[in-house]
Parts: sequence; C-alpha cells; structure tokens
Amino acid sequence: MPGLWSKTRTTLEMIKWEHSVFALPFALTAVLLAARGLAALRTIAWILVAMVAARSCAMAFNRWADADLDAANPRTRNRAIPAGLLSRRFVLGFTILTALIFVLATAQLNRLTLCLSPLVLMVLLGYSYMKRVTRWSHLVLGLALGLAPSAAWIAVRGSLDPRILVLTAVVTLWVGGFDVLYACQDFDHDRAAGLFSLPQAVGIPAAFFAARAMHLAMLGFLVWFGFLFQFRTVGWLGIAAVALLLAYEHSLVSPRDLRRLNAAFFTMNGFIAMVFLAFVAADLWLRS
Repeated sequence: MPGLWSKTRTTLEMIKWEHSVFALPFALTAVLLAARGLAALRTIAWILVAMVAARSCAMAFNRWADADLDAANPRTRNRAIPAGLLSRRFVLGFTILTALIFVLATAQLNRLTLCLSPLVLMVLLGYSYMKRVTRWSHLVLGLALGLAPSAAWIAVRGSLDPRILVLTAVVTLWVGGFDVLYACQDFDHDRAAGLFSLPQAVGIPAAFFAARAMHLAMLGFLVWFGFLFQFRTVGWLGIAAVALLLAYEHSLVSPRDLRRLNAAFFTMNGFIAMVFLAFVAADLWLRS
C-alpha cells in the first residue's frame, strides 16, 4: 500500500491534475448555457468525471510518448519516467485505465457523447506526436482543450448547437497562443532534437507576435460569442475582464525575459477561466 500510494502521488504530480481548471470552467459555461441554468447534478457529475479522465489520459500518454525526448531536455529530465520514479509500463497502464473511465463516463451521458468519444481520444492522444510533424502543434493542443465546451453542450442537450463552436474556437486560440509562448523555453532543445514548434520555425520574437495575434483573434471570437448568446451588461463585463487579464499576462513576459512564464501560463490562465465562468453565471442568474 505505501508503494501504491507513492505511485499514485507521483502520477498525480506527473499529470498536473490541478491544471484541469484550464478547460473545466469553459465546459461549465457551456453547461450553464445549454441548460439555461443548472443542469441535473447527475449530468454535471459525469461531465466532471469525463473531463478529468480525458485530461489525465492525455497527459499520461504525452509523458509516455515523450519519455525519451524529456530525458534529453534539461527542463524536463526530472519528470517521472526519465527520473525513474515511474515505469513506462505503469504510465501506459494508467493511460488505458483513464481512457476506459472516460468512455464509461460518456456512456452515462447520452448516445452521441459515447459515439464521439473515440474521436475525442484521437485528438487528445494524437497531440503528443504533432511536434514531430508540424509547427502548428500548439493549435492541436488548443483544440484538445477547446473540445470541452462543445462536448459539455452535447452532454446536456444530446445534440450540437453551432453557436457553441465559437467557444471552442475561443479556447483553441487561447491555449494555442500560450503554448506558443511556453514552447519558447525549449527553443534550443527543439532545434537540436529536430522537433517542430512555432518558436523553432520563426524565432522567439516572431512567435510572441503570433501568440498575441492568436489572443486578439480569441477576443474577437469571444465578442461574437457574447452576441450569439445575447449577453447583457454583466456578460460583457466578463469579456472585458478577460481582455484585461490577457493584457496583464502578456506584460509578464517578453522575448528577452521568460522568467515569469510559469506564473503567466499556469496561475493566470486558470484565473481567467474562472473569472469568465463567474461572469457568465452571474449574467444568467440576473436574467432569471
């Protein structure tokens, strides 16, 4: 049991389970809009199970697929597999287990979520190999998280409303833009290892410009989303808050100074997602 507990703790650290907060608030935003308020608690519970399982599966598979690359990268060589804390076999088994939990959770929601679950897993797991083939892997990661609001809408309604795809675009560009910035840390390693990324392809200053362009486009889609769902004053204040927080995040880093990148990428992104959810929830509550 002590050995199992130690492996469980190491696994949770490896997959950074606390970062599930990135996409979760956007999924819950979709739940509120689809249900026009609170959905059934059973539905919400299975959505939460599906999301945590899906992200855990994707993160574990990424660590399994990238184990050799991580071992060669000074920034990542202390991760669980390269450091010898977990075996590749154990991590692969965890990946399979969480994939099965994800499929089980989708089966508890409705037929369409179950039918689409293999496609979602293909996107989630396929991302791990994108840096080997394209500089645009950042947008594939963004899509992996961006599927969350559309999937949550389907979980509540049993069908897809095209309007929610705009929120998927928002999350895709939001995550993709910051993954571009995050990849700047691995500029030298990616070039040496023959991996593809936007910073590796165009240089760090141009990558910063691309990330800012993605986030400006994200805000454009967010405004469109507000019109589609007829936001009132509080909802528009939420979009304004997101814009201000994004501007603050970009002020934390520059092409010449990446020291505060972790604060910008992890802490602030989770805060942005929670702020947006809170404003949308308040907007809906004031309408009722």
